[in-house]
Amino acid sequence: MMPSSTFANSPRALTYQQDETSMLFVDMQRIWVEPGLDPHLDPAQADYYYTRLQQQVIPNQQKLLAAARGAEQNVLHTIIESLTQDGRDRSLDHKLSDMHIPRGAPEGQVIAELTPMPNEVVLPKTSSGVFNSTAIDYVLRNLNTKYLIIAGIVTDQCVDMAVRDAADRGYIVTLVEDACATLSPERHAACLNAIKGYCWITDTATVVSRLNTLKK
Repeated sequence: MMPSSTFANSPRALTYQQDETSMLFVDMQRIWVEPGLDPHLDPAQADYYYTRLQQQVIPNQQKLLAAARGAEQNVLHTIIESLTQDGRDRSLDHKLSDMHIPRGAPEGQVIAELTPMPNEVVLPKTSSGVFNSTAIDYVLRNLNTKYLIIAGIVTDQCVDMAVRDAADRGYIVTLVEDACATLSPERHAACLNAIKGYCWITDTATVVSRLNTLKK
C-alpha cells in the first residue's frame, strides 16, 4: 500500500480555515461495519476488511470526530437508507444490486463509536454518490464549507464518488486514507492513485493536527 506521504506535495494541501471546514463520514453504518450483517460481502475478503475497520479505521475516525468537534467545525454523516419501508424510492442501480436498508432500520444506523450528536447532519442516500441523491451540496454551501475532509467506506466506491463530485463542485477536498477501507489493500492503493488529482491524500495525525489549530 502506498503511504500517504507519497501524496504530500498536493496543491490541495491548504490550511483549513475556521468555520469553512467540514468533516464528512461516508456510510459508517452497522450493516457495513459489524461482521455478519452485510449479505453481499465476499467471505474471502471479510477478514482483511473487518480487521482494518476495527484496528485502524474506526479508531482513526474517532480521533477525527473528536478533533472536528473540538474545533467546533461541522460534522456530516452519510448513510445508505431508503426514504420508504419498501425501498421503491431507491436508485435503479440499488434495486438491481438488491441493496435496500429500510427507513429507520437498526442495521442502518451509524455505528456507536461515531454516534452523531443532535446538531450534526445525517444524510440518507440511495446511490453511491452522496452528491447524486442528497442535498449535500446545498447543505455544505449553507454551512459556508470550503474545505471538505472525507473518511469512510468503501474507498473505491462511495468514498471515491464523494471525493470526485465534491472536487468538481469546487470544494477543496482532503481524503484521510488511513480512515478509509475497502476489500483489499490492492483496491485501496489503486483508488488512491486514481483520485490523487481530485484531493489531498493524507493521514489522520496530520488532519487532527490541523483541526486542532482551529480550536476557538
